[in-house]
Amino acid sequence: MADLKYAVIGAGGMGTQFGVLLQEFAGKHVDFIDTWGANVATVRKQGGFYVSQDEKDRHFVKTNIFTPEEYTGDPDVWIVFVKQVQLDVILRRCAHLFRDHQVVFSAMNGYGHFEKLNQYFPADHIYGGTALIGAVVFGPGDINFTGGATAKAMNLCAYDPQIAARGAEGAPEVEKQIFADFTAATLNPTIVDNFAGMCLAKVVFNSVLNTLCTMYQIRFGEFAEHPAAKWLTESLVDEAYTAAEKAGIPLLGTRESEVATILHTAGVAHPLHHPSMYQDLTTGRPTEVDYINGYIAKLGREHGYVCKLHEFVTQELHLAEHAFAIHNPELAAAAKKEAEAVAAVQPLPVKAQ
Repeated sequence: MADLKYAVIGAGGMGTQFGVLLQEFAGKHVDFIDTWGANVATVRKQGGFYVSQDEKDRHFVKTNIFTPEEYTGDPDVWIVFVKQVQLDVILRRCAHLFRDHQVVFSAMNGYGHFEKLNQYFPADHIYGGTALIGAVVFGPGDINFTGGATAKAMNLCAYDPQIAARGAEGAPEVEKQIFADFTAATLNPTIVDNFAGMCLAKVVFNSVLNTLCTMYQIRFGEFAEHPAAKWLTESLVDEAYTAAEKAGIPLLGTRESEVATILHTAGVAHPLHHPSMYQDLTTGRPTEVDYINGYIAKLGREHGYVCKLHEFVTQELHLAEHAFAIHNPELAAAAKKEAEAVAAVQPLPVKAQ
């Protein structure tokens, strides 16, 4: 098929990394759409992003950035990387840009975003992913990628179960092209056929590293160094897998392989990484814990199983948010003001297809 054009909604750490790598290594045309005012202003003034790899090789990448209301492009593929708590508002602001021929890909943390994307795109135009790929926002227009090309890993799967069941060989041409582009971009994708299991396995992964490292404000590698890291990981993973079994969702991998993946990611592949949830906490923004540990707890409750650890950890992190706001009232107030500004913009009318 024709060369795909991409547009990234959400020019934070992960969105910028996907877009920049597609531009730099795969030679793709990529536009960026964002609602963070300081980021849009800075990137526009600079003419692009400054990016680095594991805090080294900082360099400039020329890019285009727009607010949803300014953008007039017509990409083939949308890449969505925004926070779960912001998704409803941002999709409404972008709705006038969506077209029948377009497909959408997202590998956001947590669970619940695909149902929201399905309100704007038919199921057979949605592709999901899970990414063991790290990024840290140093500031507006300044992003650090963590873990080199060989450390990145991601899964790709069609949201429509009939398409997903075809596997890699029977995938639609657009999925094959996305896969090829992501491969060229050093994202190391694998096409899988179990959408729910793929997504929930990443939720389980995040429920350990993202949540615990955020709560104690440490890097992945610092967690891995703790003597109880394996026990903590096994405890949370075991409870999550039991909830999935009660719900009848077969996850990718086993309890043992998930624990091994988490510990390898923390101690070997991405030891310098601060999770995005940590970045939310330390800038006064709400975290996504309700879509991660909270989702696991909810899944358990819905199927007669109480996830005591995940229920506890969810409330512990909300307590950490509360405490941070007490100690940093200026940051909390600024974050609230920014969120209100994003939500206050009235969406443009949806154009006729």
